[in-house]
Amino acid sequence: MSVFASLVERLADLLQPLFGATAAAAAIVLFTALVRLLVLPLSRAAARGQKARTALQPRIDELRRKHAGNPEKLQRAVLELHREEKVSPLSGCLPALLQLPAFFLLYHLFSSTTVGGRANELLTHRLFAAPLGGRWADALGEGGVFGGAGLVYAGLFAVAAAVATFNYRLTRRMTDARPAVPAGDGGRVPGPAAVGRVVPFLSFFTLVTVAVVPLAAALYMVTSTAWAAVERAVLYR
Repeated sequence: MSVFASLVERLADLLQPLFGATAAAAAIVLFTALVRLLVLPLSRAAARGQKARTALQPRIDELRRKHAGNPEKLQRAVLELHREEKVSPLSGCLPALLQLPAFFLLYHLFSSTTVGGRANELLTHRLFAAPLGGRWADALGEGGVFGGAGLVYAGLFAVAAAVATFNYRLTRRMTDARPAVPAGDGGRVPGPAAVGRVVPFLSFFTLVTVAVVPLAAALYMVTSTAWAAVERAVLYR
């Protein structure tokens, strides 16, 4: 972790002339952008995979009608179709999974009082009035919702909510565009329909994350989700 701490410190030193006291926060934003750029090829592949899966949807619906009474046979048939068309149903998960190590590194770094046997100097850095190692509960305890640190979190919550709303609408639009999947008896298949109703609301989980993790990790999360929103708007248009 000391190597990672040195990377953040060096980025902060480089950005010091431009951002002054908030250089470490700017370094986290820059680090997040670098991570997103590294996984951009996978994001593009995920977008192509999503478009390919959408193109396959009529054939999958036909398989669901054909094998409505035999879930195991239906699963085998769908997997075989994916293999034939060289479409991975899990490709969309890879960009998010590969970013988890960076998020947990930041979480651990800004939750530790020492790094490499010495005091963690990154904990002295702030985003305006809020320490990067602090949490929302600390901000509420020190100055309340309208204190200096509380207002920093209010800004983060506002950005996170705006991004989540955008992602919610985009996901709903993509979900509603898919045709309904009729079951063999003429009704709807409950599983995919239930998942389709729940998935759009997952975007708002970012608000919970911002509320409980150190500010540095929250800043990473908000920056990453904002990047992802723009990315989705471009790649899935």
